[in-house]
Amino acid sequence: MKQEEANVILHKMSKVIDNTQMVKLNTILEEIMVESDFGEPLRPSEEILETFLASKRLEGRSEKTLDLYRFTIEKMIEKVDKNICMITTEDIRNYLAEYRVEHDVSKATIDGIRRNLSSLYHWLEDEDYIFISPLRKIHKIKITKKVKSAYSDEELEKLRDGCKYLRDLAIIEFLFSTGMRIGELVKLNRNDVNFEEREVKVLGKGDKERITYFDAKTKLHLQEYLATRTDDNPALFVSIRKPATRITTGGMEIMMRRLGQRCNIEKCHPHRCRRTMATTALEKGMPIEQVQRVLGHQQISTTLLYTVIKDSTIKNSHRKYLG
Repeated sequence: MKQEEANVILHKMSKVIDNTQMVKLNTILEEIMVESDFGEPLRPSEEILETFLASKRLEGRSEKTLDLYRFTIEKMIEKVDKNICMITTEDIRNYLAEYRVEHDVSKATIDGIRRNLSSLYHWLEDEDYIFISPLRKIHKIKITKKVKSAYSDEELEKLRDGCKYLRDLAIIEFLFSTGMRIGELVKLNRNDVNFEEREVKVLGKGDKERITYFDAKTKLHLQEYLATRTDDNPALFVSIRKPATRITTGGMEIMMRRLGQRCNIEKCHPHRCRRTMATTALEKGMPIEQVQRVLGHQQISTTLLYTVIKDSTIKNSHRKYLG
């Protein structure tokens, strides 16, 4: 008996027998395929997982995404304790419910796990490992998305004044002006920056390149910082201490956290600069489609989550267009 045939049997029988009987039938079919001399043994889950990850790597997924896939899937396999192709919808539902209770995590975390598992099982379905994905009946978890606040004008000035080094001031201005992700910023090299056009080539998520822009103030601070550099490191931003090494995302987070503590600003982190840029751009009349492109978002709905529009701005717009 082949795996495809077993899946057809399970699919057809699901319409005429109850869940308890389905579980028993599933167990019997699994025993037949694993133990029968004439059956094709199931590939071990570990081998299937490696093939899946290789396929996603070929599609251009980042190593960070692949590591997340591996972590999520291995945890599920370990807990359910079945071959990856024999796991049912009920198994996954129970796993997600138990995971949330045991780890006390949010709905957003559980939905992230669901998305990763869904990616795996859709791939298994496409590759004919299984007949139908058990995730088809597990729908997206509804999450209340809160719009997080941007920095106020006063806070921006406090951050600028609180910078101890030219590098930190250049980073602050660069983040506010370009709205790029810190993961994108730490990968930048000096030759990615075009000072004449005030633009920078960014390698975003999924290794997608885009051009984003910075203002005149950022240009001056960046040039002042680079003029103090005596190292030959190609990175745009490097460590303060010698030898100069490329700044990391962890280093960026620490720098911003310490800066926030000095300036008495709560929740001070690099990503908040990205929201500030998006909010400021929209308030000044930049079309949301252009803001979306600058930020590198695929969906406008994502861009909207980064923005906080003041009531006064909405009031003025209403008077302008409808008053």
